[in-house]
Amino acid sequence: MKKHLYFLFICFLSICLKAQTVNLKGVVKDSLQNYLAYANVIAKPKDSSKALKFSITDDIGYYKLELLKNNLYTISVSYLGFKTESFQFVAHENSQKNIVLSVAPNQLQEVVIELPVIYKEDTITFNTDHFITGDERKLKNVLNKLPGVEVQKNGDVTVQGKKITKLLVEGRTFFDGGTKMAVDNIPADAIDKVQVIDNYSEIAFLKNVSSSNEMAMNIMLKKDKKEFVFGDVEVGKGANDFYRMHSNLFYYSPKTTANFIGNLNNTGEKTFSVKDYMNFKGGVSAILNDNGSIYNESDIELSQFLETQDVVESSNKFGALNIYRTINNKLTISGFGIFSHVKNKSIEESLNQYPTFTEATENIRNNRNQIALGNFRVEYAPSTHEQWYFKTSVKRGDNFYNEIFKSFIVDNDLSIETNFKNPFFFVNQTFELHKKLSRQHSFSLALSTEFNNKKPTFIWETNKQLLKGLIPFTETANYLFNQFNEITNANFSTVFKHYWVINNTNHIYTTVGNKFNKVIYKTEENQVLDDGTTVDFSEAGFGNNLNYQLNDLYLGIQYKRKLGIFEIKPGLFLHNYNWNLVQLPVVSKHKLIVLPEFFSKIEFSNSNKLQFNYQLKSFFSDASKFANRYYLSSYNTVFKGNEHLENELMHSARLYYSRFSLYKGLMLFSILNYTKKVKGIQNTVQFEGVNQFITPIIINNPEERYSFNLNVTKKIKDIKYGISTNAATSKFLQNINTVTVTNQSNSIGYKVLAKTLFDKFPTVEFGFEQNFGSYISSDLNSRFVTNRPYLNIDYDFLEGFIFSFEFENYRYENTMLNQKNKYQILNSTLSYRNENSVWSFKFEAKNLFNANFKQFNSFSTYIISDSKTYILPRILLFTIGYNL
Repeated sequence: MKKHLYFLFICFLSICLKAQTVNLKGVVKDSLQNYLAYANVIAKPKDSSKALKFSITDDIGYYKLELLKNNLYTISVSYLGFKTESFQFVAHENSQKNIVLSVAPNQLQEVVIELPVIYKEDTITFNTDHFITGDERKLKNVLNKLPGVEVQKNGDVTVQGKKITKLLVEGRTFFDGGTKMAVDNIPADAIDKVQVIDNYSEIAFLKNVSSSNEMAMNIMLKKDKKEFVFGDVEVGKGANDFYRMHSNLFYYSPKTTANFIGNLNNTGEKTFSVKDYMNFKGGVSAILNDNGSIYNESDIELSQFLETQDVVESSNKFGALNIYRTINNKLTISGFGIFSHVKNKSIEESLNQYPTFTEATENIRNNRNQIALGNFRVEYAPSTHEQWYFKTSVKRGDNFYNEIFKSFIVDNDLSIETNFKNPFFFVNQTFELHKKLSRQHSFSLALSTEFNNKKPTFIWETNKQLLKGLIPFTETANYLFNQFNEITNANFSTVFKHYWVINNTNHIYTTVGNKFNKVIYKTEENQVLDDGTTVDFSEAGFGNNLNYQLNDLYLGIQYKRKLGIFEIKPGLFLHNYNWNLVQLPVVSKHKLIVLPEFFSKIEFSNSNKLQFNYQLKSFFSDASKFANRYYLSSYNTVFKGNEHLENELMHSARLYYSRFSLYKGLMLFSILNYTKKVKGIQNTVQFEGVNQFITPIIINNPEERYSFNLNVTKKIKDIKYGISTNAATSKFLQNINTVTVTNQSNSIGYKVLAKTLFDKFPTVEFGFEQNFGSYISSDLNSRFVTNRPYLNIDYDFLEGFIFSFEFENYRYENTMLNQKNKYQILNSTLSYRNENSVWSFKFEAKNLFNANFKQFNSFSTYIISDSKTYILPRILLFTIGYNL
């Protein structure tokens, strides 16, 4: 009922507003009667208290302005290289007016400054003054007001449905180029323009040949923010000893850039996320990494680092410094350092359905994760046709957790205390040379070396024997045993790529490269007896000492053809794999494989595109899969690798369509993905009660997945409506107790929303999201339904006050077990800042309903889990800020 009332309320506002506006529409052409796409049509009201209105013509020159009735406007029509046409218009009734512009090349620069939006080839430039109200606080608030731009809660930014992969400020990479730190920290009042660059290439003279799928965003600052330190500092204190301290300091000049971000809090706020960590890998540029071969590496520190999203206690310390210095017009140096220290406590309860029994578990974990990252980079450009890069990335850290785990099965209760510690070190050094030899010939050369060492250690203490019959325990009152691991990875790669531009429509790219990877993988398990002596498990088949070497020599050729709106790029890569496993028995193998690929694009216009990608991919597993002695992977699981494994092969196809029209207020994008493993690695599982013995095997056609996403938003008057839907299905084979079964996972969901966009009215967004999931196998069957209505309100009122309100009502149901759960999350903020003051004040309330936990489900290859994760209690926080 409440949903219907909200919907009727918004529809009522639309009808009321319709009677108060008048439409002016028409077509913009040049003197030769050619349609002018992306011309700016601006309506400036005579009454300065009224908001400026503007429109951008679509692909065939159409524009439409929605103007307040009975108001006088000056209409200005501008286009790059043309004279601006202006006329007066009184908005009495709906009208149509066509406009013809004449060429005026000398006025080019003047026009650029005035336009709200400029389209030029692959670049869109937004003049933010035409979109903001002045009450925005951070970059994310500005971006959310730009047409076609959306900022997700996790910090991702999309433009017309495509994700931003690199963020720049004044043309310089902001830290590692990720968007989260930028959107959360760059002050809104420092931003002048926002540029979106599609098909972005860091090497400018390779842009037209690299066929990059990257999209970059460049933030251009206001003049008064250059050569001055700007930013803000915030200090907050709340009830129950909650606190938050945050600082952002920025300095930009033609030759020097310095950025500092610092954060201390115990409110669960994360400045540095797992995604930021994953971006920090170093290595060669993306344009040289498209050969279709993928090497999986053990990443234990990633699985532990900042993995917990919902916690009951949290403490975060974060600091980051980024420096960029131009030595001269040929040489620049830059670098950044990041430090993060996180302590969390999490509590999770789960109900796990196995094929033959059900297990209830309780998990209390205390995490401590600390990491330091460093990056140093030298760029040397002796000419506009030559670019050198020297890059060094260093990563060092230590992860620790203490976990109390309890398992409850009929007549078999178990309690385990785990202490885990993992110090790790990583360094990568890369050299790149990119050179344009002539109009037809260019090349890229890259050399990269990497070293990675990690030493994860587990100490388990339990009241009962674990894995009876699989582990040779000695009888004691309590059982204490250790596991020591060391994984050392060293690799060296080189790649040379030649670009041959035959003419404007035909290109041939040739790649030759080699990657050598060496891994030392060691494991050791033992039991500590009551008298302090140890019993080694090696005689029972435990303990690995593997020297794994893989060499990949490859040769590739790609042909790019452009014909009008069509572009295709087929390619072939020939890989010569050689790998050696030094253990007992010693294994040496050789394999030659061809990996085809195909890319095509139909660009109906800059805002209407259809793209298709296909690639046959080859995967090599990490060393642990090849180690052929036993390894304890959890309290109830023994794992043994298989030295006879080979590479996996997978077909991967993706169809992407996007349509964007400011004239129609429409944004549509859709993605269809398909993957099929024609040869893949699957785990065989042998159950003995709750205990599991797992070993991987390679089989044909083990897995097939489909997924589909559709997102449509439409602006009608001053309300934006949206609908999105997603569907996914996967089938995969699983060998359980020597019987091969087919498992299937299905999910489908949709989301509808309506959002008000009035000039002098709160921004209200109401939405409803529903998802259905099912997991089916021969022995298990489970179905889930989740419903999430939500309401968000942002209201700028009086002079300097901003009120925000976020509410979601989550309902979850496991229809097979007849389990139901619901929780409500309410967050609210009231902030104040006088326009002429450097001080700001903010009152925040999080989890106002004091919800205790969230509930979710998951599905592995043989377990269905229904879990509760407990969350932080209600937080009330008062913050004072000082703006530089």
